[in-house]
Amino acid sequence: MNATASPPTIEFGGNASLGHVLAALEPHGGKALVLRYGERTIRPGYHVTEVKAGSFVTLDCGGTPDAWRETILQVEDLAPAGAREFLAVEKFRSILRQVDRHVPLDPDARLTFEIGPPGAAMQLFDVNSMRIDEDSIVLALGARSAICKPRHRSSPQAGQSACCTPSKTVRSGCC
Repeated sequence: MNATASPPTIEFGGNASLGHVLAALEPHGGKALVLRYGERTIRPGYHVTEVKAGSFVTLDCGGTPDAWRETILQVEDLAPAGAREFLAVEKFRSILRQVDRHVPLDPDARLTFEIGPPGAAMQLFDVNSMRIDEDSIVLALGARSAICKPRHRSSPQAGQSACCTPSKTVRSGCC
């Protein structure tokens, strides 16, 4: 039987931590790191322009506080003239090690990419999956949607209504 094997894929489900992604990349240092976002594949020669280590403390529209850490990688999807190669996985990991020497990066922090093509607004993306090909690693990035956290926490099966549903009567305590 001649079965075609598909490349191995690691699913992150849009909730990847920096440490988890770096650990998954570690054995593939010599491979090219390719980013897929929206309907695009990033251009060879792309550039990591900034790494941000953020700590967020928030209050959602339902009055519930939240806190988390996030590592945000800003990437410019603009290939320099004559660029033919993607960033190597080891070079990417090296960039993050260098940043960590100056700005401590939390391996448990949520990993976010800010990325966009020239002339377009930057967009936020989460890491959905990592496909391991023979010569490359492909990180599939998914757009991060805005959500109403109380509505997503509510359980319609328990008889709770979405907090942000317009109401002509009593205010629901959120939005």
